[in-house]
Amino acid sequence: MTMLDVANLSLSFSGVRALRGVTLEVAEGELLGIIGPNGSGKSTLFNVVSGIYSPDAGTVLLRSHNIAGASPRSIAARGLARTYQNKRLFGALTVLENVLVPALRDEPGGLIGDIIGLRHAKAGWRSARTRALEWLDFVGLAPLADVEARNLPYGQQNRLELARALAGLPALLLLDEPAAGLTQAERGEMRALIERIRARGVTIALVEHDMGMVMGLCTRIVALDQGEVIAMGAPAEIARHPAVIAAYLGEPADA
Repeated sequence: MTMLDVANLSLSFSGVRALRGVTLEVAEGELLGIIGPNGSGKSTLFNVVSGIYSPDAGTVLLRSHNIAGASPRSIAARGLARTYQNKRLFGALTVLENVLVPALRDEPGGLIGDIIGLRHAKAGWRSARTRALEWLDFVGLAPLADVEARNLPYGQQNRLELARALAGLPALLLLDEPAAGLTQAERGEMRALIERIRARGVTIALVEHDMGMVMGLCTRIVALDQGEVIAMGAPAEIARHPAVIAAYLGEPADA
């Protein structure tokens, strides 16, 4: 079954084509890698799929529903969550409060209900808090629940970003360079976390420059260059694909 189906997706900024007819699928339960040199369109693709940008053309089907041009909130409600290359944490909130924000999204009353003290909202708050603490434990941050997010070191901020995405209980998780800026040991921990997330049945699309992580984690890889899909296949195929080598080395494919 297909979780995400992107077809003929195009987007331009001031006449510059950022995406050019991108077509790809992510199967349910798959861990798909998306690679390419800087400026190839990887994060732009994620921004379109998650509703930050509206495409000029093309469709984005999430579990058969066309979400192209829909709001990020409505897309999240359909089961998509993502992380960002540039962290978007609430620095002045605690670690727990950061994860409570998405955890409360589908609870009766939500944040407003809790503020005015509705009885059913209090039950929703307890349920969301329990779920938030479970995800913090999952990523190894439960002991830091009361620490302000801005006081966490970078590696722990990465894990908090991941916990926050997971608290929305996504069917599809988009990870935008989760290993960027991490030490070698932290990269190993992040890889193990991603493997555990997939083992829970979450479908994942991963953008990452750490080729060792991509090749080791992903069952299939899509390569982009200048906004176009230039290759698609198993890791071994992608590693020796002439167009992929040319894109990274800046040489003609037949060189």
